[in-house]
Formats: sequence, C-alpha cells, structure tokens
Amino acid sequence: MVTDFIQTYAKLIASYPELISVSVSEVDGDFCEIFIKAHQIDVGKLIGKNGNMINSLKTIINGCKAKDNMSYKIQVVAIDE
Repeated sequence: MVTDFIQTYAKLIASYPELISVSVSEVDGDFCEIFIKAHQIDVGKLIGKNGNMINSLKTIINGCKAKDNMSYKIQVVAIDE
C-alpha cells in the first residue's frame, strides 16, 4: 500500500517516470526503509526546495504508522542513465 502510493506520487512529478522504482527493506519487525530510485534530474524534484516535497511524503507515510504500526524511513537514490 505505502510503496504503491509513493511510486505513483513520484512518477507524477518526475521527468523520467519510467525510471522510478521503489523498494522496501525491512530492518526490524516494526521499521522499514523505503528506497526511491530515480534519475539524477528527478532527485532534486523529489526532495524539493528546502526538503519540502520529501517532508510532505514523510508526513503522509507517518499517517500510515497508525494503521499498520510500522515506522518508515525514506531514502532517495540517484541512478545513472
């Protein structure tokens, strides 16, 4: 559910939506890391000015914490293409 939302959201604002991929790595029983892999040009768009875009994503994801009792950390990774 969370990964589908993030992938759809990232593809809407990316210049290269076909290169967007989202993966989840479960670190602990109640903690996951979400990796958004995107083209170098799109990394800045996903983070946003002063980090506003990524912070809004984090806020929305924290709302999911109440439902599934899972904490999330979001990482944006640049890929070379």
